[in-house]
Amino acid sequence: MSKKIKSKYFLIASILIILVILPSILTTITAQSTGYKTKTTYPVIGAMPNPIGVGQETLIWLGISDSLAFQSDGWAGLTVLVMKPDGTNDTLGPFRTDSTGGTGTVYIPDQVGNYTLQTHFPGQWYNWTSGTVDTARKGDFWYEESLTSPYTLVVTEQPVQYYPGVPLPSEYWSRPIDAQSREWSSIAGNWLKGTNGMAQYHPDNNAPETAHILWAKSLTYGGLSGSYGSVAYELGDAYEGKFFGSVIIDGILFYNRDRTTGGSTTEQQVVAEDLHLGTELWARTLGNNERLAFGQMLYWDTYNMHGVFPYIWTTTGTTWKAYDAYTGRLIYTMTDVPSDANVYGPTYGPHGEILRLTVNLNSGWMSLWNSSNIPQLYGNTQYVLPTEYFYGSWRPEGKTVNASTTGYMWNVTIPEVPTAPDVAITRTVLVLEDRIVGSNVAWDKLRTDSDPVVMWAISTKDGQEGILLFNRTWNAPSGDLTFALGPISLDDGVFTVSAKETRQYYGFNIDTGEQIWGPSKASPYLDMYTIQHSSWARELVANGTLFTAGYAGTLNAYDIKTGQHLWSYDAADIYSEILWSNSWPMQILLAADGKIYYSHAEHSPVNPYPRGSPFICLNMSTGKEIWRIDGAFRGSWSGGDSIIGDSIIATYDTYDGQIYAIGKGPTEMSVTVDPVSIDTGKSIVIRGDIKDISPGTQSEDMKLRFPKGVPVISDASMSSWMLYAYKQFAKPTNATGVTIILSVVDSNGNYREIGSTTSDADGFFNYKWLPDIDGQYQLYASFTGSAAFYPCHAVTSFNVEPTTSTPIPTQELISTAADNYLLLGIIAIIIAIAIVGALLALLVTRKRP
Repeated sequence: MSKKIKSKYFLIASILIILVILPSILTTITAQSTGYKTKTTYPVIGAMPNPIGVGQETLIWLGISDSLAFQSDGWAGLTVLVMKPDGTNDTLGPFRTDSTGGTGTVYIPDQVGNYTLQTHFPGQWYNWTSGTVDTARKGDFWYEESLTSPYTLVVTEQPVQYYPGVPLPSEYWSRPIDAQSREWSSIAGNWLKGTNGMAQYHPDNNAPETAHILWAKSLTYGGLSGSYGSVAYELGDAYEGKFFGSVIIDGILFYNRDRTTGGSTTEQQVVAEDLHLGTELWARTLGNNERLAFGQMLYWDTYNMHGVFPYIWTTTGTTWKAYDAYTGRLIYTMTDVPSDANVYGPTYGPHGEILRLTVNLNSGWMSLWNSSNIPQLYGNTQYVLPTEYFYGSWRPEGKTVNASTTGYMWNVTIPEVPTAPDVAITRTVLVLEDRIVGSNVAWDKLRTDSDPVVMWAISTKDGQEGILLFNRTWNAPSGDLTFALGPISLDDGVFTVSAKETRQYYGFNIDTGEQIWGPSKASPYLDMYTIQHSSWARELVANGTLFTAGYAGTLNAYDIKTGQHLWSYDAADIYSEILWSNSWPMQILLAADGKIYYSHAEHSPVNPYPRGSPFICLNMSTGKEIWRIDGAFRGSWSGGDSIIGDSIIATYDTYDGQIYAIGKGPTEMSVTVDPVSIDTGKSIVIRGDIKDISPGTQSEDMKLRFPKGVPVISDASMSSWMLYAYKQFAKPTNATGVTIILSVVDSNGNYREIGSTTSDADGFFNYKWLPDIDGQYQLYASFTGSAAFYPCHAVTSFNVEPTTSTPIPTQELISTAADNYLLLGIIAIIIAIAIVGALLALLVTRKRP
């Protein structure tokens, strides 16, 4: 290259450098001439992990060493210059730091080789009094522009190894779950909002695949009264709920010991029960005979504190109290909590905060209250939500706060929309995460074809609160039908409207209010009594599917986006116990792990109760029956339904007044060998038994009924066996056991399977085997587990002695040979005599005339 060309490039480069640094030089000169202070900055750059595999994520951290005065402040405009191995460049950003001066970003390299990274910090002013950050001349400090030294990120063909994680348990497990076992969150769900007659979807559980019972415990008197023939005790239905409001937190079942009536004028107790073991952890009277209402898992995530706080709540009018879920100790109290006919909730925010949305359609306003937005409950009261950068610690212990003056996130005016006069707003308006959807129709509002059907939606989304999304009049089908808002799914973008008289659904676009499908396939006529009732409707949306059930007993599944009928299942009453139907009246309980559960319940059943009430588990996708048990767990229409947590279902049975835990149980096995020492060529007999050692089998009454233990039974026989073991029904004659795998480690150190056998209805098994080599053996009897039970095994040992031949003395051999010769001689003489006799007889016969 000529000197002239080099000089030209040098000149251009010099000009570019001057253009880049000139603003900073001028600003520095200006700062010095006007009395402002300048500050040299020290930018940082790094990556983790480094080295990293191509296509893997690496976290780049960047910033400068200077922090800022206020938690909401941050340096702005930082960029990361990236030079790739092939010589091409990327610029990441711009980024804003937090108040510590740092931030980070994820980067995925797409080439193998060395990357060069540099952080560029643009010069900017900062006012330490007001916290102002700006590149214009504002503030008392000028923080100079800077650039880090090149930093090398090494990218290899071989991916780096991340923490391997902890596999899901294959054996019986319990609480607490180590915080490092993050993968276990998929099986360790909580149930916070009580039962309240509404089905819930809980995907974070391995839902039970059989009717296996872990334990049973009496909640109250129950079963046959004994004084009035076949009449049973009062079961706690029709507004007299006995299991109402129960929750599960951290593997603990919380429930009210007494029924809902009486309130604080009667003695009330809240019980904490280990859900895995069925043991009572504590039972306390909370406050002034207060009842458990719901639970909370508050995730507090600020600069100074990160973690979850578990609470159980009582509500007495507008006074709410939070109690420690572990001990039942009172933590704090809120008075004057928003509570009137226009209030929804409690619902939960993204961090478990309790939300209450007030919608006043008549006055045209709407507000959102947040239990976490109360500064008096913080350790640093100067920091108030909402803010992106928040330092405050959560310190509510011992405090009482007035919720009427704090906690509100916003209060906005809303447009006028049609309402249903004289109907509770909670029956005409549905609340979602980012909007409310309403209508002027309701299940208990008389309507004719002359009455228009109007549907609308108003936004509650951050920054768009109160904005009307749509207000649409529906061209409804004729027939003086009674319509009501039905199930709704924000994820699928659909809300539904049901028609009582035809038992059909219609689907609408959640953003526009436009009808997109309907009517659906009609359900049987008895569903008209349950399809729209706000507390009776047993409907659920999960995995893009609308599930419905009711008094007709048929569970229907519809594609919520198209209205297509997918499948149905009829809970047939084969013994005609229901006098007004051929099917059981049913309610959807819950859905989890690809399964949906529903059971029989009535609003106010006649006593004696119909026998054989079904509890059914179905595949959500196909409707195929996974398991069904008839007569074990009769539900309650308004007294509390089944709930699930830690992959265990807790349910109240109105037949006998007991709480049952349904789930996978532990097992125990024993094995022996007879004889324990044998000679080569001899067989051994392997014997053993396998027992169900779930907590319920260890109760005193079970030990008396099953003195040798409760056997492990096959999944196919589980429902009938549970009725026998826990309900004292007749012992099933066709119950089968489980497969036992038999293996050995022989004297050569080889592990091999030698066979399998099946245990019987007593849990006993046996197997005969002929060892094939000499020496010491270890024998393993193994049960690999089933849908109802976790695996177990037992070990024993035996020995095979080689057979040896003993030498015979010479004299004994001679004597034996002589004896043999003598024997042969005698035999020969006998044979000779026999032959001579036969010949003489022949001659005599021939001489006769």
